[in-house]
Amino acid sequence: MIIVDVLDNSVEASILTSILEERNIPHLVQSFQDAAYANIYQSQNGWGRVLAPLEWKQEIINILSELRKEEDLDKKD
Repeated sequence: MIIVDVLDNSVEASILTSILEERNIPHLVQSFQDAAYANIYQSQNGWGRVLAPLEWKQEIINILSELRKEEDLDKKD
């Protein structure tokens, strides 16, 4: 598995996970949350990351891009 991208927040992670599971795309969502360090790493480097086999990288990037476009449109409304 490779790192595909960094995720911005838990909502994005949850929606992406639902989409990837629905499409049977193998993946792993990993949170950077670490209570021992008061989540300092998470606040500086994003919520977490998505990992997947190399052959799925571009499709996941495309899905994330569309998801983020929708989030941006929602923020403008």
